[in-house]
Amino acid sequence: MLTRRSALRTAAGALASAALAPAQRRHPNVLFILADDMGWGDLSCYGNPRIKTPNLDKLAAEGTLFTQFYVNGSVCSPTRSAFMTGMFPARNRLHGHLATEELNRQRNMPNFLDPQVPNVPRMLKAAGYRTAHFGKWHLGRWTGAPLPDAYGFDHHMSVSSNETRWDEMGPGFRAKSSQWIVDNALEFIRQGPRDTPFYTQCWMLLPHAPLAPTPEQMQPFARLQPGPHVPWPGAQQVYNASLRDLDTQLGRLFTELEKDGLAKDTIVIFSSDNGPEDIHIGNASHAAFGTPGPFRGRKRSLYEGGVRVPGIVRWPERIPAGRVETKAAVSAVDILPTLARVVGAKAPANIDGEDVTDICRGSSRARRKPLHWEWRFNVAGYAVNRSPILSLRDGDWKLLMNPDRSRVELYNIPADPGEANNLAPAQPDLVKKMSDLSLAWQKTLPPGPMDPTAGRNDWNWPRASEGRR
Repeated sequence: MLTRRSALRTAAGALASAALAPAQRRHPNVLFILADDMGWGDLSCYGNPRIKTPNLDKLAAEGTLFTQFYVNGSVCSPTRSAFMTGMFPARNRLHGHLATEELNRQRNMPNFLDPQVPNVPRMLKAAGYRTAHFGKWHLGRWTGAPLPDAYGFDHHMSVSSNETRWDEMGPGFRAKSSQWIVDNALEFIRQGPRDTPFYTQCWMLLPHAPLAPTPEQMQPFARLQPGPHVPWPGAQQVYNASLRDLDTQLGRLFTELEKDGLAKDTIVIFSSDNGPEDIHIGNASHAAFGTPGPFRGRKRSLYEGGVRVPGIVRWPERIPAGRVETKAAVSAVDILPTLARVVGAKAPANIDGEDVTDICRGSSRARRKPLHWEWRFNVAGYAVNRSPILSLRDGDWKLLMNPDRSRVELYNIPADPGEANNLAPAQPDLVKKMSDLSLAWQKTLPPGPMDPTAGRNDWNWPRASEGRR
């Protein structure tokens, strides 16, 4: 029965969608910036007292900052596939990062994301957009893997791909990578007709290890040198220099949008692919200073610090400026259906994300769909960060469990964001309901092996190789 209250909610939702809908003359441009291994607490607009990120802070001040923005994988490739497809990555057999063909085969993973799966760039290209990808790809990087153009991109310059024009590990490349990605994005934006909207992905390489900032990038942080008699920089100096350059280069991009008058017609989305790297990983042992903020867990972990990341969206006069949204939980899989609403396209029926245009406009409603995660491998680092294999966020509650129930943890996230007070023993009915839902979801996934250390958090156990990624 349609009550007065439900009718008002329906009307409000329709008005929100209409307000976020594109202007009649053209669709909005979309600029999607994805940092690599940036923690929830790395930006000063998220409360970091040690590093200033003025350009991203300004973006947040001009748009909406989400404190509960989740990615759908705790490492690179799964999250990127979720942003692209609106689907939980395990459904496409992307359980971990795409690596060598041998390791992919051992993990029962493909060598690349299936280009036939519906995705954001192809949807927007069909709606009349010029499309481009610049920077890290990591959705297929070995012989036979399709290039980004197979997914709907008109133009691309990429690394961690089957493309060879940029050398990701070449001398000095990573230190200058943010500048080069922005240079290419600016060239693409400038060259196109103004009456044709663009979709541009800038997927940055930083602050993913290994980090080797230039002396010029390091100089503003000389005070962080470990000591007068220590001839090498400290992790804080290296990390902050890399993060500052990332912010500086993105500032060039934002300034150009304003100079060209494009900012008011451009949706800017900023996020990260997972939480900060752990210092126990070899290529990060000199620079893993990123922070998950107040949360437990880091990269690879399904605790909040591994999957809860920065999320900022700006669209002048359509999305509220200066808003900090603390209640609504939004996610990477929501990008596709939300952009579909913005451009008037039909989102695929079988995706996992939901249209959050009303949340972007100011609503703080609860999610309509739960969020699921599965991590089948080792979690690097200290025992406190090693999560169970499965995780489910539904409303205020988050369940983490091993399929054999050897570990079952339940947290009220708004009340306990640090996941310190396991309420599972006190909430048996809720645990049963959520665990049944999580296990039923897992049974729908393609089968594959699990590391013997997956889901373990005992202090002294034989470690599998933790690798470099």
